[in-house]
Amino acid sequence: MVRGKTQMRRIENATSRQVTFSKRRNGLLKKAFELSVLCDAEVALIIFSPRGKLNEFASSSMQATIERYRKHTKDNQTHNKSVEQTMQLQHLKQEATAMMKKIELLEISKRKFLGEGLGSCSLEELQQVEQQLEKSVTKIRARKNQVFKDQIEILKEKEKALTSENARLSEKIEDLNNTESNPSSDVETELFIGLPETRLKRLLPKK
Repeated sequence: MVRGKTQMRRIENATSRQVTFSKRRNGLLKKAFELSVLCDAEVALIIFSPRGKLNEFASSSMQATIERYRKHTKDNQTHNKSVEQTMQLQHLKQEATAMMKKIELLEISKRKFLGEGLGSCSLEELQQVEQQLEKSVTKIRARKNQVFKDQIEILKEKEKALTSENARLSEKIEDLNNTESNPSSDVETELFIGLPETRLKRLLPKK
């Protein structure tokens, strides 16, 4: 009779689950024992049942195997960290080398734009430098024109403000002049020298 394939999922029936656990646990313990004897391997096996019962097997000392495992894990972590740091250092060196090459190329381009070191340039390289310079000059001129326009607009605004202030001051001066040319009738402005009585007669109307 061919056995059916066991589905890897939790057994819902409690009795069947306990029976399966007992069988598989015993089989696992047996395999661990066989592995330690046949292969002279240090084996430690820990099993907790669903009810929390401990089942274990150790080919030598469980505590010694656990300490060995911890030391091995720590050594692996230290080794992995060292490997990671080495890889990071190599990556940084590669980036530094690439950056130095970029800086060198930029320095060469800078010298070419300044008209230096052109003796070794081919015709194609010279044409490329010329085209790049023309593009740069075009951008510079466009920016310069924009700055001029902005300054002109600022000066126009200042001119408007000064014109408005000048008109306001002119109106104020005109108002002052009108006030001085039309004095009040109660104010005597004529200069007269003489006795008070004579002055009074002069002011009175003639009969």
